[in-house]
Amino acid sequence: MKKSLIALAVLAASGTAMAQSSVTLFGIVDTNFTYIDNANTAGDNKYGLGTSGNATSRLGFRGVEDLGGGLKAGFWLEGEIFGDDGNAAGFNFKRRSTLSLMGGFGEVRLGRDLVPSYTKVSSYDVFGQVGIGQFMGWSTWGQSTSTPDANGYRQDNMLAYYTPNFGGFTAGLGYGFDEKASGHDGRYMGGFAAYDNGPLSVTVALDRRDIGYNVAPLVYDGKKDMLSIGASYDVGMAKISALAQQSRFKDVPASSDRKVNSYMIGAAAPVGAGQVRLQYALYDQKAIDSKAHQLSLGYVHNLSKRTALYGTVAHMKNKDASNLALAAKGLSTTGAGAGESQTGVQLGIRHSF
Repeated sequence: MKKSLIALAVLAASGTAMAQSSVTLFGIVDTNFTYIDNANTAGDNKYGLGTSGNATSRLGFRGVEDLGGGLKAGFWLEGEIFGDDGNAAGFNFKRRSTLSLMGGFGEVRLGRDLVPSYTKVSSYDVFGQVGIGQFMGWSTWGQSTSTPDANGYRQDNMLAYYTPNFGGFTAGLGYGFDEKASGHDGRYMGGFAAYDNGPLSVTVALDRRDIGYNVAPLVYDGKKDMLSIGASYDVGMAKISALAQQSRFKDVPASSDRKVNSYMIGAAAPVGAGQVRLQYALYDQKAIDSKAHQLSLGYVHNLSKRTALYGTVAHMKNKDASNLALAAKGLSTTGAGAGESQTGVQLGIRHSF
């Protein structure tokens, strides 16, 4: 009888622990066929299998433990996968590797992650920051930099804080340590403030990133400041989104400060079992006195809650010295050349688990 009681107590304790903790395996596989004309300065056309045309392919693990008193601990490990070549360069957790404490005060997050000044405001991109249709305001804009994350998406060694939702108001702050013996190449600081109420959403984000310019034989410390303002409104039959952004590069060697203004307006509308997406973007590159216009049209057809077919057509019209290229991940493409245009088509399938 005593052994039975002990066994029942152990099972009960184990059941309680399991109820307070959870670990989830999740992922997305997105593979597509892509065609790009004027894929390089030689005017070659490129086609083949690519990845992440509708959503970034990924594999991850996340877990939460209830510590009691409203306090929770959590972890998140996530890496990108490539369905076209099976991760030829190897798998890592560079998409996200964080540890968090959460409660009524909000969330404190430590590790490598999307920066707060990107994670919310980037959601206004109708194409979700993936594929050839995506808004390309987050870019290094041709700067020679030694910082791998100079595009502004993610940050190593970051301490971040996200507030609870106060009647629709949310905010986030982050600081990324450079951890360098000299200089501050790689340091980040930034945040956002947002308001979401019914059909309306508005976000303002601001950040500064220290980046290095390699000009042999010296390495210069420079700065990249970015201000982003995004908004969306759901009118019922469609959701209208807009973004305005300025990137300013400071302390650039052998030149004055450089500035790029980027603008985007788009709409997403449900059609049957899918969604139509239309987006226009303008990239005003003040440093080279040139502009580029991007027009993107896409359709996503849901076969189920987890599987979808999609197609996207995008055109990049470069003017004067501009040489922007469409983002075709997994396909070897570059800019078509100064003032040259580029058109791309993607047809793919996305499955989540």
